[in-house]
Amino acid sequence: MRRIYALPAVAAVAALMLTGCVDNSASSPGGGTAAATADTVTVQKNDAIAASLPEKIKSAGVLNVGMANNYPPNEFKDANGKPAGWSVDLTNALGQVLGLKVNFDIGTFDNILPAIKGGKDDMGMSSFTDTTEREKQADFVNYYSAGIQWASPAGKTVDPNNACGLKVAVQATTYEDTHEVPAKSKACTDAGKPAITIFKYDAQDQATNALAVGQVDAMSADSPVTLYAISQTKKKLQTAGDAFEVAPYGMPVAKGSAFTPVLQKALQSLIDDGSYTKILTKWGVESGGVKTAALNVAAKG
Repeated sequence: MRRIYALPAVAAVAALMLTGCVDNSASSPGGGTAAATADTVTVQKNDAIAASLPEKIKSAGVLNVGMANNYPPNEFKDANGKPAGWSVDLTNALGQVLGLKVNFDIGTFDNILPAIKGGKDDMGMSSFTDTTEREKQADFVNYYSAGIQWASPAGKTVDPNNACGLKVAVQATTYEDTHEVPAKSKACTDAGKPAITIFKYDAQDQATNALAVGQVDAMSADSPVTLYAISQTKKKLQTAGDAFEVAPYGMPVAKGSAFTPVLQKALQSLIDDGSYTKILTKWGVESGGVKTAALNVAAKG
């Protein structure tokens, strides 16, 4: 759901002030490290699926995956600076099915689709919401359903549908930043009420920190991200309302790529043998799991 730009001036000072207040760079939802809470899920290579790989990928023996690793618990850096999170575990499992070594090409979110289109990366895995607009740039193999979930300070009631005049933190270029919160703000001003002040941050940690120390009144993020952030702030935060606007995450692949149906089959094999559910359960995000590895769900309505 996110695309990253430079930190706006209105939030830059706040981000500097808040750095280090909340550290969710290496912990699992349960509070310990991921390695301590559950074993890594491993799967066997599927020779039939691997045999159908495009020759370029098969001969290279490497799956290049574009990722922006600053969105815990989906994808982030562990204590050693290595990619971690449930989408990282899922990608590694896909690599195992295909008999490929996974290379995470870490960069900014807004560079992932161009890198795929240009052939630098074979796919992306970075919490992309599958939208009809994005489907003009890439095909999306759908692997999860996530809603939007607001959070507020513990003990403070915030209604996402009645947030006029509040300060709301978001990660820059997420759907929450570009669509959801601006639409709510416009509804406020159209009704003659104060606008919502949107505080935009480069990374989700910064948005969470802003809320935890009282810089803002609420934050909005994807449901697994918000629930994880709440778990990492030692009861400083709480959910504000229920999750809404549930939409599919998708792994972007170049339009018309021969790799797309192979990736679909690999994902479906993980769903069918239970490995997919084990990975989601390890991170406490199984509620958004899917039963079918669909393609371009947004276009299908």
